[in-house]
Amino acid sequence: MDILAHGLWGGVGFYSYGKKRFAAAFLLGMAPDLLSFGLFHVTRPGWLKLRLLGQISGPPPLSTLPSYLFQAYNLTHSLAVWALFFGLLWIVSRRPPWVWLAWGLHIVCDIPTHSSSYFPTPYLWPFPTPFVEGVPWTAPWFMMANYTALLAVYVGTFLYVRKRNLVKSS
Repeated sequence: MDILAHGLWGGVGFYSYGKKRFAAAFLLGMAPDLLSFGLFHVTRPGWLKLRLLGQISGPPPLSTLPSYLFQAYNLTHSLAVWALFFGLLWIVSRRPPWVWLAWGLHIVCDIPTHSSSYFPTPYLWPFPTPFVEGVPWTAPWFMMANYTALLAVYVGTFLYVRKRNLVKSS
Protein backbone atom coordinates (compact mmCIF):
# COMPACT_ATOMS: atom_id res chain seq x y z
CA MET A 1 0.00 0.00 0.00
CA ASP A 2 1.23 3.51 -0.62
CA ILE A 3 2.64 5.48 2.29
CA LEU A 4 -0.15 8.09 2.43
CA ALA A 5 -2.83 5.39 2.61
CA HIS A 6 -0.87 3.67 5.40
CA GLY A 7 -0.87 6.91 7.37
CA LEU A 8 -4.57 7.51 6.76
CA TRP A 9 -5.56 3.97 7.77
CA GLY A 10 -3.33 4.21 10.83
CA GLY A 11 -4.83 7.52 11.90
CA VAL A 12 -8.53 6.89 11.32
CA GLY A 13 -9.03 4.96 14.56
CA PHE A 14 -7.63 7.90 16.51
CA TYR A 15 -9.43 10.68 14.63
CA SER A 16 -11.91 11.19 17.44
CA TYR A 17 -9.19 11.37 20.11
CA GLY A 18 -7.76 14.70 19.00
CA LYS A 19 -5.11 16.06 16.69
CA LYS A 20 -2.08 14.85 18.65
CA ARG A 21 -3.17 11.20 18.80
CA PHE A 22 -4.32 11.30 15.18
CA ALA A 23 -0.95 12.77 14.09
CA ALA A 24 0.96 10.17 16.12
CA ALA A 25 -1.06 7.30 14.62
CA PHE A 26 -0.76 8.80 11.13
CA LEU A 27 3.05 8.91 11.45
CA LEU A 28 3.26 5.48 13.06
CA GLY A 29 1.17 4.11 10.21
CA MET A 30 3.81 5.36 7.78
CA ALA A 31 6.82 4.60 10.00
CA PRO A 32 7.77 1.16 8.62
CA ASP A 33 8.22 2.64 5.13
CA LEU A 34 9.75 5.90 6.35
CA LEU A 35 12.37 4.03 8.36
CA SER A 36 13.36 1.80 5.46
CA PHE A 37 12.64 3.44 2.10
CA GLY A 38 12.70 6.97 3.55
CA LEU A 39 16.40 6.63 4.33
CA PHE A 40 17.03 5.56 0.74
CA HIS A 41 15.19 8.59 -0.65
CA VAL A 42 16.92 11.05 1.69
CA THR A 43 20.37 9.75 0.78
CA ARG A 44 19.61 10.00 -2.96
CA PRO A 45 18.03 13.43 -3.47
CA GLY A 46 18.76 13.38 -7.22
CA TRP A 47 16.81 10.15 -7.66
CA LEU A 48 13.92 11.50 -5.58
CA LYS A 49 13.82 14.73 -7.63
CA LEU A 50 13.67 12.79 -10.92
CA ARG A 51 10.90 10.62 -9.49
CA LEU A 52 8.86 13.60 -8.31
CA LEU A 53 9.26 15.24 -11.72
CA GLY A 54 7.91 12.09 -13.36
CA GLN A 55 11.17 11.28 -15.16
CA ILE A 56 11.51 7.99 -13.27
CA SER A 57 8.59 5.70 -12.61
CA GLY A 58 8.15 2.33 -11.03
CA PRO A 59 10.14 0.80 -8.24
CA PRO A 60 13.92 1.06 -8.15
CA PRO A 61 15.70 -2.10 -9.30
CA LEU A 62 16.64 -4.33 -6.37
CA SER A 63 20.29 -4.27 -7.48
CA THR A 64 20.47 -0.49 -6.89
CA LEU A 65 19.27 -0.66 -3.29
CA PRO A 66 21.73 -0.64 -0.39
CA SER A 67 21.84 -3.64 1.96
CA TYR A 68 20.74 -1.58 4.98
CA LEU A 69 17.39 -1.00 3.28
CA PHE A 70 16.64 -4.74 3.25
CA GLN A 71 17.68 -5.08 6.90
CA ALA A 72 15.57 -2.07 7.92
CA TYR A 73 12.63 -3.42 5.92
CA ASN A 74 12.82 -6.78 7.73
CA LEU A 75 12.86 -5.08 11.13
CA THR A 76 10.11 -2.57 10.42
CA HIS A 77 7.77 -5.00 8.64
CA SER A 78 7.85 -7.85 11.16
CA LEU A 79 4.83 -8.52 13.37
CA ALA A 80 7.15 -10.48 15.67
CA VAL A 81 9.40 -7.44 16.20
CA TRP A 82 6.39 -5.12 16.43
CA ALA A 83 4.69 -7.35 19.06
CA LEU A 84 7.88 -7.46 21.14
CA PHE A 85 8.18 -3.67 21.01
CA PHE A 86 4.45 -3.20 21.73
CA GLY A 87 4.74 -5.52 24.74
CA LEU A 88 7.80 -3.71 26.09
CA LEU A 89 6.06 -0.34 25.75
CA TRP A 90 3.04 -1.78 27.57
CA ILE A 91 5.21 -3.05 30.42
CA VAL A 92 7.15 0.22 30.74
CA SER A 93 4.10 2.51 30.54
CA ARG A 94 1.82 0.09 32.45
CA ARG A 95 -0.91 0.57 29.86
CA PRO A 96 -1.40 -0.57 26.27
CA PRO A 97 0.19 1.83 23.77
CA TRP A 98 -2.92 1.78 21.53
CA VAL A 99 -1.57 4.32 19.06
CA TRP A 100 1.16 1.82 18.12
CA LEU A 101 -1.54 -0.38 16.58
CA ALA A 102 -1.16 1.85 13.52
CA TRP A 103 2.30 0.35 12.94
CA GLY A 104 0.93 -3.20 13.25
CA LEU A 105 -1.88 -2.33 10.85
CA HIS A 106 0.71 -1.19 8.30
CA ILE A 107 2.30 -4.63 8.37
CA VAL A 108 -1.05 -6.45 8.18
CA CYS A 109 -2.09 -4.31 5.18
CA ASP A 110 1.19 -5.00 3.39
CA ILE A 111 0.88 -8.79 3.58
CA PRO A 112 -1.82 -9.08 0.86
CA THR A 113 -0.67 -6.05 -1.16
CA HIS A 114 2.94 -6.99 -1.94
CA SER A 115 4.18 -9.50 -4.46
CA SER A 116 6.67 -12.17 -3.53
CA SER A 117 9.08 -10.88 -6.19
CA TYR A 118 9.52 -7.32 -4.88
CA PHE A 119 9.67 -6.71 -1.13
CA PRO A 120 7.36 -9.41 0.14
CA THR A 121 6.30 -8.61 3.70
CA PRO A 122 8.53 -10.50 6.18
CA TYR A 123 5.77 -10.45 8.80
CA LEU A 124 7.29 -13.25 10.92
CA TRP A 125 10.92 -12.15 10.64
CA PRO A 126 13.37 -13.34 12.08
CA PHE A 127 11.40 -16.58 11.82
CA PRO A 128 10.70 -18.32 8.50
CA THR A 129 7.88 -16.48 6.75
CA PRO A 130 5.58 -17.97 4.11
CA PHE A 131 5.25 -15.09 1.66
CA VAL A 132 1.94 -14.19 0.09
CA GLU A 133 1.56 -13.45 -3.62
CA GLY A 134 -0.48 -10.33 -3.04
CA VAL A 135 -2.55 -8.00 -5.17
CA PRO A 136 -0.26 -5.17 -6.30
CA TRP A 137 -1.24 -2.01 -4.43
CA THR A 138 -0.17 -0.02 -7.50
CA ALA A 139 -3.03 -1.47 -9.58
CA PRO A 140 -5.36 1.43 -10.46
CA TRP A 141 -8.48 -0.49 -9.42
CA PHE A 142 -6.93 -1.23 -6.02
CA MET A 143 -5.87 2.39 -5.48
CA MET A 144 -9.40 3.55 -6.36
CA ALA A 145 -11.01 1.00 -4.04
CA ASN A 146 -8.58 1.78 -1.23
CA TYR A 147 -9.09 5.55 -1.36
CA THR A 148 -12.86 5.13 -1.77
CA ALA A 149 -12.88 2.98 1.37
CA LEU A 150 -10.73 5.57 3.18
CA LEU A 151 -13.11 8.35 2.16
CA ALA A 152 -16.12 6.36 3.36
CA VAL A 153 -14.47 5.54 6.70
CA TYR A 154 -13.35 9.14 7.30
CA VAL A 155 -16.77 10.57 6.37
CA GLY A 156 -18.44 8.03 8.67
CA THR A 157 -16.02 8.81 11.49
CA PHE A 158 -16.48 12.56 11.01
CA LEU A 159 -20.28 12.20 11.13
CA TYR A 160 -20.08 9.96 14.20
CA VAL A 161 -17.82 12.42 16.06
CA ARG A 162 -20.01 15.34 15.04
CA LYS A 163 -23.16 13.59 16.26
CA ARG A 164 -21.48 12.56 19.51
CA ASN A 165 -20.35 16.14 20.14
CA LEU A 166 -23.85 17.48 19.43
CA VAL A 167 -25.36 15.01 21.90
CA LYS A 168 -22.77 15.98 24.54
CA SER A 169 -23.48 19.70 24.14
CA SER A 170 -27.29 19.36 24.40
